[in-house]
Amino acid sequence: MILDGASCDLILDDLFEGLYVVDRNRRIVFWNKAAERITGFTAAEVTGSSCADSILNHVDSRGMSLRTGACPLAQTLADGVHREADVFLHHRDGHRVPVSIRISPVTDASGNLIGSVELFSDSSRRSAIESRIRELEEMAYLDDLTRIANRNRLESEITERLSRTGAVGRGFGLLFMDIDDFKSFNDTYGHDTGDQVLKSLAATLTVNARPSDFVGRWGGDEFAVIVDGCSPESLAAVGNRLRMLIGASYVRAGDLSLRITVSIGATVPVPGDSLEAMVKRADGLLYDSKRAGKDRLCSG
Repeated sequence: MILDGASCDLILDDLFEGLYVVDRNRRIVFWNKAAERITGFTAAEVTGSSCADSILNHVDSRGMSLRTGACPLAQTLADGVHREADVFLHHRDGHRVPVSIRISPVTDASGNLIGSVELFSDSSRRSAIESRIRELEEMAYLDDLTRIANRNRLESEITERLSRTGAVGRGFGLLFMDIDDFKSFNDTYGHDTGDQVLKSLAATLTVNARPSDFVGRWGGDEFAVIVDGCSPESLAAVGNRLRMLIGASYVRAGDLSLRITVSIGATVPVPGDSLEAMVKRADGLLYDSKRAGKDRLCSG
């Protein structure tokens, strides 16, 4: 078999990692099958467009956009230097996906910089997530819409961790969150858009939580994350990281991009805590965040 250009295209298309190539003007000229799988965008949707557009819209862990001067790919196009980074891309369905990227310059036979190639891999715990979904389905603990744990499972997990904390001194924390102005999504854009907002938020939480943490939907537009082995300070740091990633996400409604923000209450157990007391405290802190202006975290 002779390895030719067509064969190379097939090899690149069959890579496990996502790969795309841009020209000197950042116009996407190649997009492989893994890129479609990881991002949800097909090659037909992105080829010919500029990566500077709001397609993947890479952000860092603080939710800050990398589309301008901080874009690693744009920097490589400017100086020809190889780069690596951990960023969060925008999935076609609206949620944020953590990816590890490697960027290399592309040169012609004379050594002139003519483009760049980005190789990226999904760094979320996809197999563990799928296993947890199957487990929740079997135990009737799955929220049908968002495909994460439901309130019954969350209550059981909090109760179990409270008893475990007392026994072995292993701490945990609770993040209780509510989507800001969720009613306006339903009233203005319809319940299908509202459902997409809920699913997008659940996906962002799920793929960006740690393996030992536990994500669930409390009900309506309220969600909870049980964060393992944390202090009040590290709990707030985890909560603010998730809040900023959510704030950097959006869902589509026609030609509009609808931004999602959440208000969060964060708390750790206190001596003698019960499930009801801990949830009530977290809920009160959540509404402190609402009263303080929304899109923020209050802890206590």
